[in-house]
Amino acid sequence: MPEQRPGPEQQPDEVGDKNLRDRHELMAELVTHLRENRSQLRQQWVDRISDAHLLSAMTAREVFNEVTSVYDNYVAVLETGSVGELQRYARDLSERIIPRGVETHEVVGIVLLLRDVLARSLFEKYRDDFALLHEVLDTYEPAANRIANTVAVSFVEERERVIGQQQDAIRDLSTPVLQVRERLLILPIIGLLDARRAHQLTEQLLRAIREHRAKVVVLDITGVPDVDEAVADHLAGTIDASRLMGAGVIITGLSAEIAQTLVSIGADIGKLNTAGDLQSGIEEAELLLGLKLVRADTPAS
Repeated sequence: MPEQRPGPEQQPDEVGDKNLRDRHELMAELVTHLRENRSQLRQQWVDRISDAHLLSAMTAREVFNEVTSVYDNYVAVLETGSVGELQRYARDLSERIIPRGVETHEVVGIVLLLRDVLARSLFEKYRDDFALLHEVLDTYEPAANRIANTVAVSFVEERERVIGQQQDAIRDLSTPVLQVRERLLILPIIGLLDARRAHQLTEQLLRAIREHRAKVVVLDITGVPDVDEAVADHLAGTIDASRLMGAGVIITGLSAEIAQTLVSIGADIGKLNTAGDLQSGIEEAELLLGLKLVRADTPAS
């Protein structure tokens, strides 16, 4: 049989392999160019950041130090194609600059400025060979866009994490569990009570009951304007969970609106231990604890 020669259908693979090798070579040449011109390009980037009034919450020295690290990480990603190290650095950077008041648009802005500075440098280097310039940009731009997206996503994720921690801290402050005396806790709730806050309230209360070995809890909801059925159901569940842990619950400041909502979900209001106000609730709690109340105007025996 005659020897089979490679047909035309094999040529695209060969061309693809050649293009793949060319892209690796182009990227290696590009990385070398960026490293050899590091100082000049970095300074151009710093000037562009200053002109755009970005990172104004940071000192000039801090900006220079951070852009140096970002530049080196940027070039390393172009060389290796791996964004893992860049993601870690972006998270570390976010932890440092978010408390300083740096916004998301500023971080995205400086990364896009770096992409522009480097692209202009490539235009200058390859301007006499338009075909080669086109190939270089085809190699550079997808990688640059991937880096910009990675940094932006990492910053947004870190910012959301920090905001979540701040919100949790605010909720802790807005729903404090107070120990009035041994075995007696007070939980004053003020403001809107949504599902997330109700869940956190339950966790805090049950934890405090266990830690203080509480026997009575006064749950004051005078400052809660209203609750929906889901939150009312959660509130009723919190009372039941407290009883299971051995602590009776006295509700004070129960409004007509909240009472109606509790009835609508099937809660038996008659079984709830309630008091008109916080002072009455504390007095009731002390009676439950077996403490004898002595009024200030009553002479001691």
